[in-house]
Amino acid sequence: MIRTIRYTSPEDLSFLKRTDNTDVTAIVRDIIRDVQDNGDSALYAYSRKFDHAELSALEVTQAEIDAAFDTVDSQFISILREAKANIEAFHRHQIENGFTVHDKNGVILGQRVLPLEKVGLYVPGGTAAYPSSVLMNCVPAVLAGCGEIVMVTPPSADGSVNPVILAAAKVAGVGRIFKVGGAQAVAALAYGTESIPKVDKIVGPGNRFVAEAKKQVFGAVDIDMIAGPSEILIVADGTCNPRFVAADLLSQAEHDKLASAVLLTDSEALADSVAKELEIQIPQLLRSEIAGYSIEHYGAIIQVDSIEQAIEVSNRIAPEHLELCMDKPFDYLNLVQNAGSVFLGKNCPEPLGDYFAGPNHTLPTSGTARFSSPLSVYDFVKRMQFTYFTPDALCAVKDKVAYFATQEGLTAHAKSATIRFEQ
Repeated sequence: MIRTIRYTSPEDLSFLKRTDNTDVTAIVRDIIRDVQDNGDSALYAYSRKFDHAELSALEVTQAEIDAAFDTVDSQFISILREAKANIEAFHRHQIENGFTVHDKNGVILGQRVLPLEKVGLYVPGGTAAYPSSVLMNCVPAVLAGCGEIVMVTPPSADGSVNPVILAAAKVAGVGRIFKVGGAQAVAALAYGTESIPKVDKIVGPGNRFVAEAKKQVFGAVDIDMIAGPSEILIVADGTCNPRFVAADLLSQAEHDKLASAVLLTDSEALADSVAKELEIQIPQLLRSEIAGYSIEHYGAIIQVDSIEQAIEVSNRIAPEHLELCMDKPFDYLNLVQNAGSVFLGKNCPEPLGDYFAGPNHTLPTSGTARFSSPLSVYDFVKRMQFTYFTPDALCAVKDKVAYFATQEGLTAHAKSATIRFEQ
């Protein structure tokens, strides 16, 4: 049974604080150190220990990729290609250009936008096989112009990789694929081994061991974000169909027992109807146990006085996914300040964003949408500034630079600015 709340204060949202008391810090630290010290041999050992796989090679061969591709339903291949095209069309608008400013008196300033040389994509395997994540993580990197795109994903016990993952990788344009998962895969990407190249950035979701490993290797490499359990928040008025709203809530609740699904509404009738509809729909799901636990422990229907107040509460929560389910959603879009991705209207269920629409589905969670953004082409480039002064241009400002430097007590800085003009 989902809880129903009449919103009165931020304390009413305390149920959203999800904590995992399992401390994996030391375990992950030891795994990372082992991979640093022992390279591929450590990776083979962890494959035996965690994946129960006896591997003869870490890298997936082209023959394996082609064979897997041929086993995947042709209709799904077609859908993968269409989804890729949609993702590509959206992200193409994010491609940045550098600029050069020719200032007065011989000063030239500018910025170059350069792709990262090597990036690593972490893709979960086994029962949590998400080909959509392959597309969402790889396509922006390809558009950015990254020189090498390396993917890691855990093997099955027989040493194979899920065929739909390999098919998605082939469609997306992944360069190299390795049969490694967990914290050890993150360590291999961060520091390199005999087989796996060291990369500049690691992106992609994973379990708590993967998330902790990304935290620990940050600095040796860049990372995209630390992704928490999935979240959906729906703002709906009394004109919405409760069956649709309940289905949209469950689309995220089925991900994980820690997933959060929340409805904010100004309609008591809708609140009651959605609660009843959830009881009908949950038993019909393949993952009913997971969805039911999520709804009971981290789900809620919150009644508010108005849609405006609902959006105020949503901004406080800063959800990963936000649905504005009403007839004129664009009237309210400018009120939204904190959300990973916004789905507008009554005909825009969140799974459109997971798979097909085009905007990225790798999104900030756990309230981090207050200050961070979806994965994008911007994540796969770096920006480099440049400055040029002629002798006359430097002469015109040298004394100001030197004076500024002396205010910070840095006399060598001051000397560097003036020495070229000493007799």
